[in-house]
Amino acid sequence: MIRTLKTTLPLAAALMLAAPAAYAQNLLIRGGTIHTGVEAQPTAEVVVVRDGRIAYVGPADGAPSAEGLEAVDLKGATLFPGFTDGHAHLDGIGWREMTLNLEGAASIVEAMARLTAWAEAHPDGVIVGRGWIETHWPEKRFLTAADLDAAAPGRLVVLSRADGHARVASSAALAAAGIDATTPTPSGGEILKGADGQPTGLLVDGAMALLEGLAPEADAAATREAYRAGFNVYARYGWTGVHFMSAPWKDVSLLEAMAREGEAPLRVYNSIDMGDARALMAGGPRDAGDGRIITRAIKFYADGALGSRGAKLFEPYSDRPDTFGLMLASREEVMPLYQEALRTGVQIATHAIGDQGNHDVAAWYEEALRATPKAEWKLADPRWRIEHAQIIRPRDYHYF
Repeated sequence: MIRTLKTTLPLAAALMLAAPAAYAQNLLIRGGTIHTGVEAQPTAEVVVVRDGRIAYVGPADGAPSAEGLEAVDLKGATLFPGFTDGHAHLDGIGWREMTLNLEGAASIVEAMARLTAWAEAHPDGVIVGRGWIETHWPEKRFLTAADLDAAAPGRLVVLSRADGHARVASSAALAAAGIDATTPTPSGGEILKGADGQPTGLLVDGAMALLEGLAPEADAAATREAYRAGFNVYARYGWTGVHFMSAPWKDVSLLEAMAREGEAPLRVYNSIDMGDARALMAGGPRDAGDGRIITRAIKFYADGALGSRGAKLFEPYSDRPDTFGLMLASREEVMPLYQEALRTGVQIATHAIGDQGNHDVAAWYEEALRATPKAEWKLADPRWRIEHAQIIRPRDYHYF
């Protein structure tokens, strides 16, 4: 896929989204600066596309015949190889568009004003939203049940933080889920409590599962609509590909069908959630829609997120000296899966943010790669990834 830019602003995605199929399949593109992404030949004069594949990139003098090609004059615009987002949650982006969208809310006041407006427009059912983040809010704190109760009195409300590692619930939602001061903290999670010992409404990582089941599960039609919305957001921003992290295994066949039916305007590389690891490894990597949807990796979570104090650190948090963060996976849990991935041709991506989280994952990778005989590898080149790698001790740089 390709993208055109004039100065720094994306143009309409006409070449891929709005143009007739024949136009998009056979092209002669010229008339602007063409970046190749290849160090030895950074720019070119002409790009030729035949049958949907880039057939030539180079000087005009060496270009093949233009017979049967639709000429595209860039008129001074700049052409780039397609931009791929290396880490996103495509389903979450779609659902954010279809539920209460708190992305960009600049304060608790603004976020709660959006909640009030949504509650008035949707008087029935559980209110679900996502996209809030307190990092730059003037209030300098997380949302609480009290905030939600004031904005939408009596309503069941569950709002996910932008990183997906914390959710805040209203008092009605906490009660419906049976969460109170005596609720045991789930492994790999935290139920934040106030000075009175009562839950504040914020649940971190593993504790978020306590809220599952409050909202009805989306049916196939709604799920498809959510993916359409996610695709539209990415196409509008100019992306041509996305690495979909924690992709639900149950949705892979849906995405493949959307690609075959022309509803996937960008390439998707699926890293499925670790809970479905063995389902992927049983059949091995797969692709559909002429490589438009590729499912070839498993996404693991080693620790939580930094903002919600879930990233696992070697030293306690300076503003929460009572916690070092959370590990969401153990060596005993992941090692058999890492080794089986090597034997079944599946790639690995593991979320790690804190310095201890990163150390542990790097050490686990090293152990798995050394312990599994290369003769058993089905991957010639294991491109195992650590997603985020946000904080790393200098003594662990050698792993990277």
